[in-house]
Amino acid sequence: MNRRSSLATPGWLKVALIGGALAYIVLVLLLPLAAVFVEALREGWPAYVAALEEPDAVAAVKLTLWVAAISVPLNMVFGIVAAWAITKHDFRGKAWLVTFIELPFSISPVVSGLIYVLIFGAQGWLGDWLQERDIQIIFAVPGIVLATIFVTFPFVARQIIPLMTAQGRAAEEAALSLGANGWQTFWHVTLPDIRWALLYGVLLCNARAMGEFGAVSVVSGHIRGETNTIPLHVEVLYNEYNFVAAFAVASILAGLALVTLVLKSLLEWRHGDDLKAQGH
Repeated sequence: MNRRSSLATPGWLKVALIGGALAYIVLVLLLPLAAVFVEALREGWPAYVAALEEPDAVAAVKLTLWVAAISVPLNMVFGIVAAWAITKHDFRGKAWLVTFIELPFSISPVVSGLIYVLIFGAQGWLGDWLQERDIQIIFAVPGIVLATIFVTFPFVARQIIPLMTAQGRAAEEAALSLGANGWQTFWHVTLPDIRWALLYGVLLCNARAMGEFGAVSVVSGHIRGETNTIPLHVEVLYNEYNFVAAFAVASILAGLALVTLVLKSLLEWRHGDDLKAQGH
């Protein structure tokens, strides 16, 4: 039996598989997403706008944007540096570095938040030292930023490491042999080859940073108008049975998910060859 005939699938089975996949997507993804916007607009546009203009909601949006504006660039720089070190240099412990980069994917976000409480909390390892200097990390913005950085820092690195590995070192070595310094080599040789994978990683990192709940919930203290990000504010509103306002604020995250999906699809469509090495 040849390979083509062994992989042949009856027409009815193809229809069943495709239909089942579409039904699953509609049931699990599209219907809940549509329900967010339907519930948000259930009492009309004025109520929707009023929920978004409420001071605590505005504060939550500003804090979320501020945290993302800090954590995403830091993770982008870390991802580039880590990828450069791993793919362009040989050193002892390289495998361990790769493993540590993937570590946040195997640790519960709640546990990662508790780690920071253990270190920086009032009863933590550095608690007394921080209190003596009137420095507050837990239940404040610094703790939220640290927790967000922890849960999102693999996203950029894991997008560009496979691509840089596949590209090898020949181009950089040629540039250095022609007299270019390290910065010139990176800016004119390496970066143009990884720019779309880098943008892809930044896009995913930003989406996760703005939507993170577990780790941020542990370190934030849930102070309305001060340390509540968008996901935390949604939880507060929902627990207060203010469903319209909860879904109105949640629609911001749903909209972000849709924008991320569209941009991701555009990147894959326009620059699929550049991302192919990563398996996207």
